[in-house]
Amino acid sequence: MIDVKIFQTPSGEYTGFQMSGHAGYAEYGQDIVCAAVSALVINAINSIDQYTEDAFENSVDPDSGSVFFQITDRPVSTSSQLLLKSLVLGLNGIQDEYGKKHIKIRLEKQEG
Repeated sequence: MIDVKIFQTPSGEYTGFQMSGHAGYAEYGQDIVCAAVSALVINAINSIDQYTEDAFENSVDPDSGSVFFQITDRPVSTSSQLLLKSLVLGLNGIQDEYGKKHIKIRLEKQEG
């Protein structure tokens, strides 16, 4: 199962996420859930890097499926907020379609 923690300030501002695991929907190389989640996550990180000036920390371990991404600027720009909201929307859509057996999303409140 892919476990996704979405980081959020007490006021509801998204600040990043942490993801680990594999969906287990199909064999390696054929898993459409892993592919969809990977595409959304990579696109969100690349878009924030390309289209905003927000500073961030990130790390990726392809072997474990682990990704950490945290915007370090406060407040988070409107553009990054929109991109992170879009990521969460897409991840929730995948969870709704394929179930919590393959992807589990939870919010984690953090200090602003």
